Amino acid sequence: MSEHIIFEQPLNEKCRTMLRLAHLFEQFDYHMPCSTPWHARAALRALLDISVILARADIKSELIKEMERYHGSLSRMADLPDVDHNRLQHILQNLRDNQQALQAVRGQLGASLRSSDFLNSVLQRSAIPGGGFDFDLPQLHYWLALPHAERLLQFDDWRNEVAPVHEAVDLLLGLIRHSTTFQPQQASAGFYQQTLPGNAATQMIRVRLPEEARLYAEISGGKHRFSIRFMDSSDWEHPVQTVRNITFELNICII
Repeated sequence: MSEHIIFEQPLNEKCRTMLRLAHLFEQFDYHMPCSTPWHARAALRALLDISVILARADIKSELIKEMERYHGSLSRMADLPDVDHNRLQHILQNLRDNQQALQAVRGQLGASLRSSDFLNSVLQRSAIPGGGFDFDLPQLHYWLALPHAERLLQFDDWRNEVAPVHEAVDLLLGLIRHSTTFQPQQASAGFYQQTLPGNAATQMIRVRLPEEARLYAEISGGKHRFSIRFMDSSDWEHPVQTVRNITFELNICII
């Protein structure tokens, strides 16, 4: 079976923030279990980036409002004849559980991470190229030399501080991505454009290409329309829009 590459373009700031958080959580979860100091550094860097994003005062309320909105939209599907009611009820319960978990967090999300002197010292020095070297951060150097099991305990404590965010973001992005299905389309001379429905909230554009196409998709869009340019990077330093007609799959995520 052919392997595919999926390109995603968020169409609003809330979706953009969730994608960035999901990307950082994936990095953190990938590096955290590994035992080398370099993996620990990478996991710590992802955690610090998460804490910076969560410093925005409106992140918590935005996630809660999105879950309330999705719960309302999905609840209206209960009377449709072809709906899998067991699956729908499971999703609605997950939304309620995640909403309650976020509401139970006192104050700003990730506040305890930002109040950590150790994490703040690493964050401040990380702004300097090469600022995480041993002589800059001797405490970090010592921490990286601790047994892996001991570092894992600390990572678990930090991860628990942002676990409600991780679960909420994964749930919401999963609902967005599966709100519609991929449909075959064709781009003429490497270009495709489409008007978006005005009566629905489009969250994300997703493009799926087979790896053997040797192209990447540049997606741009706004509230009313979007366009896709399929770029040929045979000359890696100077990619150009292909002149070929390209068959691809398109998913316009509306929820």
